Amino acid sequence: MSVLFASDVHLSARRPEQVDAFLAFLCGPCRQAARVYLLGDIFDAWLGDDDVRDPHPRVERALASLTAAGVEVAFAHGNHDFLVGEAFATRTGCRMLTQPARIQVHGVPVVVLHGDALCTRDEEYQRWRAYFTNVANQAQFLALPFAQRLERAAALRLESAEHKALEIEDIMDVTESEVHEVLTRLGARHMVHGHTHRPAIHELALDGEAGRRMVLGDWYRGDTVLAWDGDGPRLCSASEL
Repeated sequence: MSVLFASDVHLSARRPEQVDAFLAFLCGPCRQAARVYLLGDIFDAWLGDDDVRDPHPRVERALASLTAAGVEVAFAHGNHDFLVGEAFATRTGCRMLTQPARIQVHGVPVVVLHGDALCTRDEEYQRWRAYFTNVANQAQFLALPFAQRLERAAALRLESAEHKALEIEDIMDVTESEVHEVLTRLGARHMVHGHTHRPAIHELALDGEAGRRMVLGDWYRGDTVLAWDGDGPRLCSASEL
């Protein structure tokens, strides 16, 4: 059976086709999977576990149905859905991952994470990330009325767009030395991540041993997932599984 990985779906009512495709993925191929890993930015903007804007409730119901059927689903926070919390986990049955996480896939140690922590050359983004992943800062934000959270999120999205327009593209990609450090620290040679929206399987050499860095694609232009079965990992379309 395959282990399936997806990230950067960016579910939003503004993109109903992607919502339908992701729900079909959960209700179809994921039912036949050994495990499913959702590695961040599944939602385009999750402003707390009380965020019931469409399509959030529909996705929660599909996840709850999947886990109730006996499929293990693990969820890692991304930079768009870092406020997914314990209430979401309880409602859906998803297991929340502490990142980076070391897992086993068909007997192979693999490190999984969203991937934004690997982009260390983007110093401004890393300062933003440190602030918003701080538990006290999150609690302060979540204490705001939902309407104020919406306003602040809109302002932050504008700032992020301006930042990306000014940054050199390569700065927003991962730092190879950071990839090697994380893999070495966790005792693995293979990594799966998203965030950069650059789907590819990169060959690595770690202390003379071969490894791979597998990058998931976003769902703006397709429905790329990683399927890993007994023959190894492959990037493919979710609709082709």
